[in-house]
Amino acid sequence: MTKTKSTKAKSKGVTPAQVKKIALSFPLASEKPSYNRPAFFIAKKFFTRLRADDNSLVMIVDGMETRDMMLELDPKTYHITDHYQDYPAVLVRAERITVDELKIMLDRRFRKIAPKKLLKEMEMRTQDNAPAKKGAKKSRKGR
Repeated sequence: MTKTKSTKAKSKGVTPAQVKKIALSFPLASEKPSYNRPAFFIAKKFFTRLRADDNSLVMIVDGMETRDMMLELDPKTYHITDHYQDYPAVLVRAERITVDELKIMLDRRFRKIAPKKLLKEMEMRTQDNAPAKKGAKKSRKGR
């Protein structure tokens, strides 16, 4: 059986190249080393980092409760080391997530750390590109 494009996207495991490509696809994203490993930042704020020791990604989450819930619900995918014990961060085993899951996790982090002005501009562009609702009045702008 050959893998189709949709099957491939849902297969478990992300490579460092996929992490890099996805992380750098976000506005204001940059790469620089952290702990001698490739790390990604949005503006100057930490976004994510690859760990060589256990092929995991460092992901900052919404809080300790969120982190603890993730650890409890799926300890094969999410784990921490002593270093992260007191931080709202979780380590995500790269071989246990899909590309789509990585995109969702990074998008959530991006929305937390991106400059508010950028987020507002992105939202405005999305609204400008959305199809007009049926029955909605057209804007008089530019008349």
